[in-house]
Amino acid sequence: MSQIHIMNLQLPYCFCFFLLLQLPFSTNGQAYTNVSLGSSLTTVGDLPAWTSPSGEFAFGFQQVGDAGYLLAIWFNKIPERTIVWSANRNNLAQRGSTVQLTADGQLVLNNQSGTRIWTRPELGGSGAAYGAMLDTGNFVLAGQAGANLWQSFDEPTDTLLPTQNLNLGGELIAPYLEKNYSDGRFKLILQDDGNLVMHTTAYPLTTSIFAYWTTQSSIGSGHQLIFNQSGNMYVVATNGTILNPVFSNSVPSQDLYLRATIDYDGVFRQYVYPKTASGGKRWAMNWTTLPNSIPSNICLAISYSAGSGACGFNSYCTLGDDQRPSCRCPPGYTFSDHDDDRKGCKKTFISQDCDHPSQEIDSFEIRDMPNTNFPYADYEVFSPVDEDWCRQSCLSDCYCDVAIFIDGKCWKKRGPLLNGVTDPSLRDKALMKVRIANWTAGSSAKKRDPSALIVTGSVLLGSSIFLIVLSLLGIYVFFTRWNRQKRKVIPQHHVIRDMNLQNFTYNELETATGGFDEELGRGAFGPVYKGTEQSKTTTAIRGTKGYVAPEWFKNLPVTTKVDTYSFGILLLELVCCRKNFEINAREEHQTVLADWACDCFKEGKLNLLVEEDEEAMEDMKRVERFVMVAIWCIQEDPSLRPAMKKVVQMLEGGVQVSVPPDPSSFISSI
Repeated sequence: MSQIHIMNLQLPYCFCFFLLLQLPFSTNGQAYTNVSLGSSLTTVGDLPAWTSPSGEFAFGFQQVGDAGYLLAIWFNKIPERTIVWSANRNNLAQRGSTVQLTADGQLVLNNQSGTRIWTRPELGGSGAAYGAMLDTGNFVLAGQAGANLWQSFDEPTDTLLPTQNLNLGGELIAPYLEKNYSDGRFKLILQDDGNLVMHTTAYPLTTSIFAYWTTQSSIGSGHQLIFNQSGNMYVVATNGTILNPVFSNSVPSQDLYLRATIDYDGVFRQYVYPKTASGGKRWAMNWTTLPNSIPSNICLAISYSAGSGACGFNSYCTLGDDQRPSCRCPPGYTFSDHDDDRKGCKKTFISQDCDHPSQEIDSFEIRDMPNTNFPYADYEVFSPVDEDWCRQSCLSDCYCDVAIFIDGKCWKKRGPLLNGVTDPSLRDKALMKVRIANWTAGSSAKKRDPSALIVTGSVLLGSSIFLIVLSLLGIYVFFTRWNRQKRKVIPQHHVIRDMNLQNFTYNELETATGGFDEELGRGAFGPVYKGTEQSKTTTAIRGTKGYVAPEWFKNLPVTTKVDTYSFGILLLELVCCRKNFEINAREEHQTVLADWACDCFKEGKLNLLVEEDEEAMEDMKRVERFVMVAIWCIQEDPSLRPAMKKVVQMLEGGVQVSVPPDPSSFISSI
């Protein structure tokens, strides 16, 4: 009885444990058996993922620098987190985007505003019952009966994993750069005719241009590209017969992670990574390239009359010690984009002048590049010739950017140069034409025809004489008008042209104000006095006993430089009015007044102008400002005289007044 009782107690616990095994792990857990409908992931926070049961693969968002987020599958147990598949490689999701297995069984990627940017299965198909990240690296959407409605293995990007096969029409497209996962410049495709081919593409399109590797013999009979769990890859016929081996690198899959990837440089490679430090034995703890990459030398493989080749226009490709292609620029060229060496190179010098090619020969030189060729782009070929002849022919030809010499033949080529390659197997020599470093555009003028120099000199001399005559005529007209203007008389007690301003003597102002007796108030520029004009009209007169305020002139419609000049003389007279200078327009008086004021300013003796005015003496800063403004207004060169609006601003202190030049300096300089 006791045994039976014990068994009865154990059954419920076992049953409960069995039920727990059937339940999916929560979205925050480490592993997933199934991804239930309604589950979602977001780019916000710690970037959770749906992982495979072993945790070796994960599905979710990977951040790509500052560019955005890639919906991807990656190796989850190695530090590199290497991506093996992606859904939105040409349209990165931004922060706030989500991927959700919706209630109707659609796997949907929405951007941060909720707009759908990718979905599987395609709309119109039956929805999935659940999703699952498998230990093979395949993410599947399964129906009610368990059949796969969609799987990532059917839509590879740049990588194949063991047990992942490529069907007719299937293709891998290389990434643009190592950390830029958008579509790049190369692709591998199992064509509908059964031929496995690698192409350059018409970037930024994925259209095929040039086939640089192919299995060939499988044409018409190839059916599928198989990648088995041991690492072998081959093309098979419909009946399973192996037609063409691609990779024959058998590896222990239980100890190593394995992948086959078409890299951004256009080479199809197999890589392994130890699952554990002890399990790898002879393998380093990083991705190691297995032998027999395809093609073995892409630098030599790509040679076509269109497209940028392996390394871009005007550049050349060479294999490094690691057997990986390296892109470089020939002498006289530099990378168009130093962050992307496959964008090609550009000249660092000015091309030869085709109008005078023979005269520029001395400004160019030939740089030798042994074992180098730029297939295609040639426009002339000569044979039989020697190397010196080939050099001189390129130097004297403005179209020639490089000449290729081999076995008595000379090919002249012009840019952009295509398919550049340097390799020990080549016997070609590239003769690069570059401008000598100390030459610049036009520096070969000393080699020009003497007759051309004579003509040029004659033209320059004639032009100089014409300019001199024109300048003298301008000076004559200027001084004629200036003298006429200075001879104009401004009648006393009359309004200055275009100005509502009447001139008064100091005595008249003193009489009108009763000796500045009745003060009406004070403003920013001193007191305001009550005064009476000759017409018996009572008016308010602003200013001190020694000088006037600029408010008098603030709203005057001044339109000419002559008005500014007259104002400058008037201002000097008002500043110096204690000397009883008559405010009139006599030329002699203006000259004496201007000279006197300018001398006092230059010698720092402005106190002599207002020494009998205590109020002015107490505010010499303002006196100095008024005098400087006046000197600016009486400059001989009209272009130096400020506009009346600026004059008012300077008088008010709103604009700083710089030290004026001597009014006669313009004439003196001439």
